[in-house]
Amino acid sequence: MSSRARRIHAPMIVYFDAIRRAGSVREAARRLNIASSAVNRQLLKLEEELGTPLFERLPSGLKLTHAGSTFARHAIEVLQDAERVRSELEALQGLRTGHVEIAAVEGLSSDLIPNVLAKARERFPRVTIGINVMGSGAIPQALVSGDVDLGVAFSLDRSSDLQQLSVASFHLGAVVPPDHPLASNKALSVSACLSHNLILPKSELSIRQQLAKAYAKLPVPAIETSSVELAKQLTLRGLGVAFQTRIGIERELAHGQLVHVPIKKPMPLRSDLGVYVRAARNPPVAVHALADIIAAEIGLHAAREGDTAS
Repeated sequence: MSSRARRIHAPMIVYFDAIRRAGSVREAARRLNIASSAVNRQLLKLEEELGTPLFERLPSGLKLTHAGSTFARHAIEVLQDAERVRSELEALQGLRTGHVEIAAVEGLSSDLIPNVLAKARERFPRVTIGINVMGSGAIPQALVSGDVDLGVAFSLDRSSDLQQLSVASFHLGAVVPPDHPLASNKALSVSACLSHNLILPKSELSIRQQLAKAYAKLPVPAIETSSVELAKQLTLRGLGVAFQTRIGIERELAHGQLVHVPIKKPMPLRSDLGVYVRAARNPPVAVHALADIIAAEIGLHAAREGDTAS
């Protein structure tokens, strides 16, 4: 949320939202660069006008009350609408300014997101961007809460809270060094990998859930991690068989350091990579512009996978 968009609305809403995000009046004041007394005064005034406390005052910080959670949804919509209106007005003037917060899964950090940022800086140099790396499971809540504008994640469950702007499908496969016994295969089953040391994603990751659907009795792995980057580094060192899409290991595949063998038996395993926004929101122009760049980049990666398969 830009400072110019914030100035459209009463300080009470702006300060309330800052306190909600920060968890304390003092930290909210620091982020806003405003005196703590001024922030606290606006909060007390808002609670007086609404006739109910919005936060529980706990030793560990401030926690939203039920009334506070209800008002938070209103505040998020108001402030995001302000950003959208500001962005659209500036777009009419050809300025294309704004700020976009993106939540993306870790595997996109190696190649896809850097490519997106390079193109965004070239096309929209006045748009500022924040990148938040988190698991697919955490991205829906970040979108719904208004903490981020765009989410890029694998295999999200369909939800009325989210709108999918674009999607492409990628093969899940076994990832091994080129001298590994599995590397010469054109396709594999999960069961064929079980005689080797496994590097499995932790249960909360979407890849693990898909592997479990294909093979219900997965063994205890040699190594289990929530980091795809760590899984890649361990695989490069020959410590086991990892599982993921080709996204995140593009450079290693191109340099012949790793091999990606699709899981196709008894059926192909695929993971959908989608771009998401909060369903109840009409995003600003800058958000749509970034979403288009991300969708195009995902499309390029999907096309490369198709070329490799053929």
